[in-house]
Amino acid sequence: MRGGKIYVKGDAGYRAGIHMKEYKDKVPVIVIGGVAGSFLGEYQAGGIIVVLGLERGDRNIVGHFPCTGMHGGMMYLRGDLSGIKFPSQVTARKATPEEIDRIKEYVFEYCQLFGYDVNKVLDSSFTVVTPDSKNPYKQMYVAT
Repeated sequence: MRGGKIYVKGDAGYRAGIHMKEYKDKVPVIVIGGVAGSFLGEYQAGGIIVVLGLERGDRNIVGHFPCTGMHGGMMYLRGDLSGIKFPSQVTARKATPEEIDRIKEYVFEYCQLFGYDVNKVLDSSFTVVTPDSKNPYKQMYVAT
């Protein structure tokens, strides 16, 4: 995916958002209303993935191995993330108000499309996941 937007009303399967990349001013966006399967954002090199976890019950918001090989872009996960293990090449932390501002238009559009209250959806904590390095595999090829 190199641009455009995808809005998923419910859950997404395995490997959603694999190899997403930005190109100049084209920023791909995926908003998932439910939960996502394993390997979400695998090798993500750009773009924005938002997982809202609406109506998820007791399921984790993402499956196993999220962000594996991520070296660009951002992922936003809404709500509780207990039990989720992220790879060492990414940082997962509470999203700042400025980072939330970056996804508001997409969450608003999602809520309009599928009949959710945007204020209730945004009135929750979000975690933002970003890569630690532009080249997460450098240590495999360069002696330090």
